Amino acid sequence: MTDTPIVEIRKGMKDFHGAVAISDIDFALAPGEIHALVGENGAGKSTLTKVIAGVHRLSSGKLYLDGHEVVFDSPADALARGLAMVYQENSMVPAMSVAQNIYLGDEKMFNGLRRLNIAAQQFLQKMNFTVNPTQNVAELGAAKRQMVEIARAVHHNARVIIFDEPTASLTPEEKHHFFGLLRRLRKEGVSIIFISHALEEALEISDRITVMRDGQIVDSGPAAEFDRARIVRGMIGRDLSNSAYADLHERDVRQRKAGRRVLSVENISMGAMVRNASFSVFAGQITGVFGLIGSGRTEMMKIVAGIYKRNTFHGGNIVLEGRRVRYRVPSPAVADGIIYVTEDRKTEGIFENMTIQENIQVGDTVATGHPWNVISTKQARELAQYWIDRLKIRAISSNARVIELSGGNQQKVVIAKALTKKPRIVIFDEPTRGVDVGAIQEIHQFIEELADEGIAVVVVSSYLPEIMVLSDRILVARQGQIVEEFSAHEADEEKIMFAAVH
Repeated sequence: MTDTPIVEIRKGMKDFHGAVAISDIDFALAPGEIHALVGENGAGKSTLTKVIAGVHRLSSGKLYLDGHEVVFDSPADALARGLAMVYQENSMVPAMSVAQNIYLGDEKMFNGLRRLNIAAQQFLQKMNFTVNPTQNVAELGAAKRQMVEIARAVHHNARVIIFDEPTASLTPEEKHHFFGLLRRLRKEGVSIIFISHALEEALEISDRITVMRDGQIVDSGPAAEFDRARIVRGMIGRDLSNSAYADLHERDVRQRKAGRRVLSVENISMGAMVRNASFSVFAGQITGVFGLIGSGRTEMMKIVAGIYKRNTFHGGNIVLEGRRVRYRVPSPAVADGIIYVTEDRKTEGIFENMTIQENIQVGDTVATGHPWNVISTKQARELAQYWIDRLKIRAISSNARVIELSGGNQQKVVIAKALTKKPRIVIFDEPTRGVDVGAIQEIHQFIEELADEGIAVVVVSSYLPEIMVLSDRILVARQGQIVEEFSAHEADEEKIMFAAVH
């Protein structure tokens, strides 16, 4: 490694309409290093990396590339200089194929679609990503979209690649391949900034770790000098030994008793993704649903919520409070009190250019089922403030635009928007994906409060510690079916994983 950083920020500060996002930032990225950037939501990680990627300009301070001061006019300007960013929320063109997205902006004049697909197939196989290059991006799940984002950045031969929560949707095997890819890129001299809320990943993969809190860098050094406790102390300014995931083996298992049977799903099927799946959900209980990518766990819940339609013939039955229902769109499911909180907050969960208040007001309008029933400005403000207080949404005001919020606070807006009407059943799909350790506890506490109020809660997650900490009973999905059920008392990681893969 040379002594000159490939990227450096000196005394960097960025504000938005007078609200300071980062201040007094001195940050350096060495050539050929993996640099982990960690911190709570709102700590300033995304703002810092977006300055490097050309999305934002510093309000004061200087940005250097190879020792020379630079000012980027746009992300395309930064990319042309070798700086790429893979965003937590995908930034691809949904109507285009995987191959077209990978080569977008780099197309050859006489490059046929067949040749493009073959090149993309070979490129994806080289990275051990199992994605069909001819499939439209709109048809992909979150994990495969993330793979395409990564492939696109690598294809551009960037000298610096910024990854924002790149493993949030990947299976353990896919994560293993991804880490191998990072190490190969490092050997080739590529510098990597790696943002992750999974602290163990930062400790495992990085050469250097920088911790941010309240828009400033509070700790930085070689990864070998860090452990989880030091990172957490830096992130939140206190020890978090009693956090939700601190020690699963010594957790206090408090299993809620099942109330009335709210939902019965009997042999539902949808193409090849869901095949004769059956399960029940009970009031006042958290039902955890665990499964690997492709297990059909999300698809089952989207059928229940009316987002997907089950097979017309031999599609099974759904019984809500003793009444058979068949939803072809989500609105009647919402009217019946079934709420689905999506895993894909950018595409399906929020209007990012609208304010917090406006998003929550839209949710309230949809929940009432009467779009002409407009509430007053005062009522809208009071409703927004209620959810801001209840979910601890950190924002300047209810008029802050959602796009300006951190990922964790955006997720809380998604939850608030979905829950303006008191539901019978709430289905949370990956509720803490891309959320920091402090916000995880706040969201978990809210989920538990819903169950304590007598609501039937379903939590779908690919993160096993989350399933074990939250659930009163655990369902395991595999190959489109529910193959095993455990109580909180009898569940352990080995049993659940064995059921999920065998």
